[in-house]
Parts: sequence; C-alpha cells; structure tokens
Amino acid sequence: MSNGEKVWSLGEGQAPEDLDKPVDTPPLSSLLIERPQGGSITVGGDISFVAKVEAQDLLRKPTIKWFKGKWMDLASKTGKHLQLKETFDRRTKIHTFEMHIIKAKDNYAGNYRCEVTYKDKFDSCSFDLEVKGLLHCLSLRRTAKNTRHEDAGDLDFSGLLKHREPKQDETPEVDVWEILKSARPDQYEKIAFEYGITDLRGLLKRLKKTKKEEKKSEAFAKKLDPAYQVDKGGKIRLVVDLADPTVELKWYKNGQEIRPTPKFIFEQKGTQRIMVINNCGLNDDAAYSVAAGEEKCTTELFVKELPVKITKEIEAVKTTVNERIELACEVSEEGAQVKWCKNGVEVPTGPRSRYRVKSEGLKHWLIIDDASKEDTGTFTLMASGGTSEAKVQVELKPLKIIQDLQDMTVLLGQPLKMHCEIFPGNVPGRWYRNGQLIQSNDPYSIHLFSCFDRNHRLEIVNSTIHDAGDYTFVPEGYSQSLCAKVHIVDPPRVHLESLNFPDNTVTIVAGNKLRVEIPISGEPAPRVVWMKGERVSADLGQNKLHWVILDSGHRVRAETFSDHTSLTIDIAEKEDTGNYKIVLQNEAGEAGASIKVKVVDIPDPPEVPLVTEVGGDWCSMTWEPPIYDGGSPILGYFIERKKKQSSRWMRLNFDLNKETTFEPKKMIEGVPYEVRVFAVNAIGVSKPSEPSKAFVPLGDEPTMLVVDDVTDTTVTMKWRPPDTIGAAGLDGYLVEYCIEGSKKVTNKELTEKTKYTITGLPPEAKILVRVRAINAAGASTPRTLQHSILIRIPRHLRQTYTRKVGEAVNLVIPFMGKPRPKVSWLKEGQTVDPTQVTIRNTDCDSIIFIRKAERKHSGKYDMKVEVENHVDTAIVDIQIVDLPGPPQCVKIDEVWGGNVALDWTPPKDNGNAAITGYTIQKADKKTMEWYTCIEHYHRTCITITELVVGNEYYFRIYSENMVGLSEGATQTKDSALIVKEGMQLKNPEYIDHDFKEPPKFTQPLINTFAIAGYNATLNCSVRANPRPKVIWMKNKIAIIDDPRYRMFSNQGVCTLEIRKPSPYDGGMYSCKAINYLGDALVECKLEVKGQFGL
Repeated sequence: MSNGEKVWSLGEGQAPEDLDKPVDTPPLSSLLIERPQGGSITVGGDISFVAKVEAQDLLRKPTIKWFKGKWMDLASKTGKHLQLKETFDRRTKIHTFEMHIIKAKDNYAGNYRCEVTYKDKFDSCSFDLEVKGLLHCLSLRRTAKNTRHEDAGDLDFSGLLKHREPKQDETPEVDVWEILKSARPDQYEKIAFEYGITDLRGLLKRLKKTKKEEKKSEAFAKKLDPAYQVDKGGKIRLVVDLADPTVELKWYKNGQEIRPTPKFIFEQKGTQRIMVINNCGLNDDAAYSVAAGEEKCTTELFVKELPVKITKEIEAVKTTVNERIELACEVSEEGAQVKWCKNGVEVPTGPRSRYRVKSEGLKHWLIIDDASKEDTGTFTLMASGGTSEAKVQVELKPLKIIQDLQDMTVLLGQPLKMHCEIFPGNVPGRWYRNGQLIQSNDPYSIHLFSCFDRNHRLEIVNSTIHDAGDYTFVPEGYSQSLCAKVHIVDPPRVHLESLNFPDNTVTIVAGNKLRVEIPISGEPAPRVVWMKGERVSADLGQNKLHWVILDSGHRVRAETFSDHTSLTIDIAEKEDTGNYKIVLQNEAGEAGASIKVKVVDIPDPPEVPLVTEVGGDWCSMTWEPPIYDGGSPILGYFIERKKKQSSRWMRLNFDLNKETTFEPKKMIEGVPYEVRVFAVNAIGVSKPSEPSKAFVPLGDEPTMLVVDDVTDTTVTMKWRPPDTIGAAGLDGYLVEYCIEGSKKVTNKELTEKTKYTITGLPPEAKILVRVRAINAAGASTPRTLQHSILIRIPRHLRQTYTRKVGEAVNLVIPFMGKPRPKVSWLKEGQTVDPTQVTIRNTDCDSIIFIRKAERKHSGKYDMKVEVENHVDTAIVDIQIVDLPGPPQCVKIDEVWGGNVALDWTPPKDNGNAAITGYTIQKADKKTMEWYTCIEHYHRTCITITELVVGNEYYFRIYSENMVGLSEGATQTKDSALIVKEGMQLKNPEYIDHDFKEPPKFTQPLINTFAIAGYNATLNCSVRANPRPKVIWMKNKIAIIDDPRYRMFSNQGVCTLEIRKPSPYDGGMYSCKAINYLGDALVECKLEVKGQFGL
C-alpha cells in the first residue's frame, strides 16, 4: 500500500482482535436524529455513512468527530479514499454530516464511531463496516497460485504469469519463508519473481511482523498489560518492570508527554516504575504509552461510569398563574447528565423556551419563571440510575378589575382604541361586538393588541359605521366580563370629486337650464346652506368677495336630499356667473366646498381694424380681440371687405383666422377699400366690428436685388421689376443706401433702369442698400439686401494658437469678398509643405489642418487673400509645446543647522514653452524614498528647512511648463549631512498684552415674533474682559427668579428662553452686560401671537 493509502488505515494503534469489542461512551443526549448504520461492501467499492443533527435549539453548529476503532480520529486521514462533508438545510434547520469511503480496501473493515458534541451535550453512535473480497490461498511454494492481497501495487506480475506456459514441476518443494528470512532486503524482489509470488508487499508485511514478534525487548523485563479498567472517580496503578534501571523513562497520554501533577503521581520501587492516576474521569479514557530509551510499550485505559442515583426526590407544587415554579432534585454525582420530562415528553430547554435548567454540584433545578395553566402536569427527572417525578398544579388567580372599559364617541375613519386593566396579568381573553366574536382577520381592518401584562387593548385602525355597538371583553377562564358602548359619528363632507368637473367649474350656455347634483355625507344627516359670492367695492379700488345666502325662487333654487344637494337655474343668464359655496353642519363638525358656474354666450364685436401696410393689390391689417369673449375662448375671426362707394360686403376667409392679423389680396390698384372683422367662439359668431378707415392699394416692391460689382469706392446693384404692375403703371425706382453708423442717402432723381452704381464710397466700408418702386399711388415697400457689402478682407486671428505635441490642429479662417477671392499660404516666407500641413479653401473660409502636431510645425503662417486688385493678409502664430527637460547643474551651496541651500540652472530644453516652476524632492540616504518638499517653485535657488539632525539627504528637481513636469529629474551628486551644532538660546522678552476691555455687543438682539404656547428664545453675543455680569430685563424691569424664564451664557453667547409664552409676555426685552470697565445694553421687541395667528 502506498503512503497516500496508509494515512488512514487501521495502523498500529489497535489490534485486529479488538475491533469487535464494545466501546464505552459517556451518557448520551438526543442530538442525533438520524444515526449512521453499518454496512458491507466488496473490495474496491464505495459506501457512505450519514448522520443528521437538528439545529432548532442550537445557537451554533455542533462539533462532530469520526473515529475508527477506539481512538483513531479520521479528520486528518481524508484523501482520495476518505472524504468528510457537511451541509446545512436552512428550511428544515438540519445539519447533515457524511463520511464517504471510496475504493475500499480489506483493512478498511472494522468498528467505526461517530461523536457529536454541543456545549455540555454529547451523543455517540457506533457502526461496523464489512469489506468482502475474493480470498486466495497463499502458498509458499513455487506451484502456489496468487495469494489474497491488499493492493497489487507496482509489482504486479500476474500479467507475466498468464502468458507463461504451465510446466510440470519436478523440483522438490522449497520453504520460501526460510529463504526470505535469511536473504538481504535487496534480494526480496528477485526471490518473489523466481518463486511466482505476486503479493510481495503483503508477504513483506507479514515477514516484518514475524520479525517483530521474535525480537525480545531489551529495556522492559515486564511490559504494560494490553488494557486496564477503572471505575469513574477511582484510582489505578500502571506498572512496568525495567531490565535496565538506569534507562530514562517517559509516560505519554494520546501521544502527549505526562508531567507529574497531583493527578498523575510517579513512583519507583526497585526496577518497577509506577504511574498512579487519581480520581479517574471520562477524559482519562485514552491510550497510554511508556518509552524507555528507544523502546515503547502501550496500553489502553477504560473508565467505567457508575450509574447516577437520585438522593432527594422532587416535591409536588401547587401554585397560581404568573408565579415562579422551581422543581429541585439531588443526585449522587456532580456534573451528572439528567433529563427533564413533562407527561413523558422531554422538556425543551432552548433559548426560546419557557423552561430553564440549572445545576450546581449535586443539585438540579427546572425553573418556570411565568407559570401558566398549561404547565399543569407530571414532571419527571431521569438519571442513569433512577427517576423521580412530582405533580405540578397551576390554578387561576381571582379576577380583579382595575380599569373598566369606557364608553366612547369616535369620528368615522379615525382609530378606535379600547383599553382595560385587570388582575392578574397575562390572562388572555376574547373581544365581542354586539355578541359576535371579533376575529383578527375581520374585514373591517381590526387589529387586536392584548395581554400586555395586565393591560388589554382593542384597536381598530380605520373605524366605520359598522364598528358602532356594544363591546365586551371576556377574560379566558373567568365568568366575569367588561362592557362599553361605542358611538361612531361622521363629520359632514362634500364629494365634489365625483362630479368630474374640471377645476370644479360648471359651464352652461346662456338661455339653457342648469341642474347640479352634489353628493354629500355625514352622520347624523347635516344641514345644508347655499351661498353665492358677490363682489363689492372695497377701499383703494379693490373688489372683495362677499357671500350671500342664496334665496330659493322660481328661476334659481336649491334643494337637499338624504345623500345629495342640488342647485337648479331654469334660464341661465350672464349674471348667474360666479362662485357658489355649500356649507354643511352637524354635531360632528362643519364642512364646505365651492363650485364655479360659468354662463357662456357669443363674444362682443372686435375693436376697429387698423390697416398697417398697403401693397399693389393687397394690404396688411390688424385688430384687437373683443373686450368680452362670451365666457369661452375666441376660436378665430371672419374678415370682410367692400369698396368705399359700395354697400355690399364680401367675406375674405371661409376658414377661421386664428391670428389678429390678415392680408386681403386681389384688390384693384388705386381704388379705396374698407374692412371689418367678426369674432367666433364655441357658442357662435359675434356682431361685426366698425369698418376700418379707407385705404388705396399701392404697387409691388422690386425683386431679386443683388450686388453686380464691387470696387474700392463703388458698388453696382441690379434688380428686376415687380412681379405685378397695376393699372397705375410704373414711374421708376428709388435707390437708398447707408454706411454703417451714418445716415441714409437717396438718389435725387428716379431711375427707370434696373441697375444703379453707387459712387464715392470709402474703402473698407460696409453699406446697406434697398430699392423702392414708384407709381401714381406712391412708393412701394422697399426691397432690402439681406447682408451688408464688405469690400476688404477682415483682419483678425492675431493671438497665438497653442497645441500639445501629438494633438490635432484645425483652424478655420473666414473671409468675405466678391468675386471669389484667391487664397495663398506661406510659413516663415516659404511655401507650406502639403505633406506636413493640409490646406483647403472655399468661397468664404480657409482651413488649415495638421493631423498630429510636432514641434517643427510651430511658426507664423501668412495668409494672403486677393480680390482683383485688392489684397489682404492675416498672420496666424501656431505654437506646438512639449514637456520640458530636467534642470541643469543642481548643487548644494550650503548646509547649516537643519537647513540646506540648493542652486540650479534652467533646463536646456524648455519644451517650446516658458518654464512655469520647479518641483523639489528629498530622500534619506538610508531608505532612498523620495518625498516632495515644494511644488510650483519659480526661482532657481531654494533653502530646504526642518531636516532631521543626524540624517543624510539627497535632492532632485523637476522642471515644469504649461504641459506638465519633465520626464526626468536632476539629482545632486553629493549628499547633505545634518550635523547637530551647539547653540545658545536667548529667550526674548515679551510684554504681556492687556486683554481687558469693557463690554461690547458683537451681535445685538433682533425683533422677534413668537406663537403662544411654544417656547421662544432671544439671543445676543457680548465680548468683555473680565467676564461681565449679564442682566435680562423686560420693560426695563430686571427678571429675577422667575420660573417662566431660563437664562444661559456660554462663551459670550447670551440666551433668554421664555417657556410657553402668552400674549401678555410681549414687550421690550433688553440685555445688559456690566464689568468694572463699563457696561453695554441691547434691546428688542417681542410680539406674541395666538395659536391661530390671531
């Protein structure tokens, strides 16, 4: 068998003949709910053993151990042949422990034991494993067949033997045992092959055992017996006889050396060595061994536990509920395991149980802190040597009513809480309403809260009408009951939400009938009053809403029924518009609600339309909406026109015009017209407005006004005639222009051509141009150029454009000019390399693009724009920056005290950007860990201070520009050693500052409003030295020993607290601070308002 297979084998700790001996275990408690059962398997098979423990009353996981034989713990033997698993089912609260044996061997057979412990509880179970195999007869002769083997191992010659042809054995028989005993170990394999032995490993084991048996002990004349037995609490002597009395002797228990103690006493008589074990306990049940030099002999000690007898019986108990019960009993042995039962069932003693178990010495108690009637029964104490039982009788205490139920009146929907108090406490009971039992799942949302000691409560979260009636509480087990009446009242309510009126507004067309029915509720039925709000004039020209009780007449009347009230208006009029209020009253309270009645009608006529602009056959008109829209939004307008001399109006639109502007068309040029407007809402069309003033249509404006040519001082414009020319014809065109920032200039004479040149313009000027058409009806609207005309190229982009190395450069330089300008670029006077810089030109801009900028792209780029004989230039300065190099020549100038002066020169490469600072770091020579002393330092010399005396420092410096810190740093070649120097300290003389000052308030009191019944505080802060005396005054009278006021002063903050002030506590309050240097005073006004702002 290999080393990996030997780690959990039977081993040498127990002889095979001891496997079937019964194993003594300590007293058991019922932890295992499923015990592992014995079984049998064939060699090479698998088997599993399962143990289950219920964790219902356990606070933590129990401890389990698996043993083979008496003492071999299998926890350290796990491997490919043995596996131990643990699982826990949270739903059933059960721990499952499994032991799996894989590919079993012959020597796996034997007795196994499973032990479970939890605190002082213990449980154990033994089981057997039988391994069945094909037994072969081992012959020690050449003609013998294969023997029974534990493991073929690596030396399996069965394959070779199968291919050999059988021959008749004519040689004499040979005793292989004698050959092996006399042979050297290196010849074992050769002998096994020669004589056909396949189970060499098993044969060698037997040979080794045989040799051990033949070996005689040289150290021991007499060894320990194989086993000893002693009663629990007794004494035993383990004796060995030494062949050599001078040899060193050591005793062991389970492999641990035993030292002399009062429990373990070592004695010596001649060649005998004796170990005495006093007061044997269960923990002394173990394997013992004694070592003399290199030899060792072993034995096992079995401790027999005596039966526990009951020395004092349990006494019967008769008591009442809620009392404490203690059942006491004495046994013959301290720490004995006992079991308490009630009516033959074990008493639960977990953390959530009502029962507690206590033991002290020989005494055991079962305690019930709060006895109930269910505790009546027969209680039994079970020990290993006997039982004791006694009867417990628990009776009810006489009922005493401390607080009876009270009659109640509760608002509908509010919580209903009923309470009573009886003695004794913790007595359950039942609640009844009108003789019917109240269940916890009552459909009316009833929740029961009862048995809080002596108090019993019934709470209804949301009371309903059904909850009114007679309530009774009946304590369980008693004939007495407690009664009370509950009356449910419902304040009146107006249910406007059921009407589905937007904003509670009812709309009715004038002349129609209106009837509004509003649901109401209340218990008892409320009284209903209708009121209408009328606006009356108040001071300062404001209107105030005044409510007037509505008188029921023939046209307007109000009616009230059991579940609703109604308002009826037979013929609605404009005056019926307004707010209507409903007021409900009953004994439970008052409620109100408002609705708005809106009577709608056709709108008033719009205002007189105004003609703002007139064209050749059209005009533009506008008007104001009507003053009164009829109570309904204006949907649109109808427009009509007529000739001034005619009386026939013609409608211009058949679809409503939503806006208050309109453009009538298809009019005759030079003929006077009038227009009018109708307003339309959802009710109908209004009366027409008053006609507008008469107007005459004019000609259309010119079209397609463009710039034809631009020079330094002239601009040539051209256009086309109007699209339509009326009957009045066309007399000519009027050209108007202005330079930005100056007055308008007009040509003096009309031009009949559609082209005109404006002369005498200054260079680099922007001008605006417009053209009007002129006929007998007058000048048309002007046609204006959409943008100003720019003659020269603008000059801008004077600032430097900065980018980091690797970033993209994308510049767009706009320009203007007519006709299309010609653009060219130069860099430092040379043509731009198109492989390095990409340039794209359009009609209005030029784009310069560099995909990945490098420092060589830095420089000034000249842009040249040409328009005929006009030239303009712009310079773009591009700067590509990178990280700087490290500083140069960093050296230590001077070292004194804890200071070091450093000096350096700027870096050779500044990264094409100005150096913005330096970062200085230091490092101790011992650790060479760098720490930053200062960042963003601008000078090239610095003094580093606060260095530790005795340390030696190196320094390094980084340079920094707008891109960041340099990649490397320059370090000092030499180090600076901080040496301690002798110094004489001359203490300077200081003149004590005079902190004395008279009182001065740094935070004054402020005027305060307070609410009656709520505490109010007044705060201020004062500064003074010495500490001033603070006096609070009300109306210039000092406040002294008044319990309604509390005064605090903490670090100059003075506080006056007024407890639950009333309106009489208002007035002028002042705070005065006094010391011997002077005094100061601050005041404020306190106004106390009522709880409702009155």
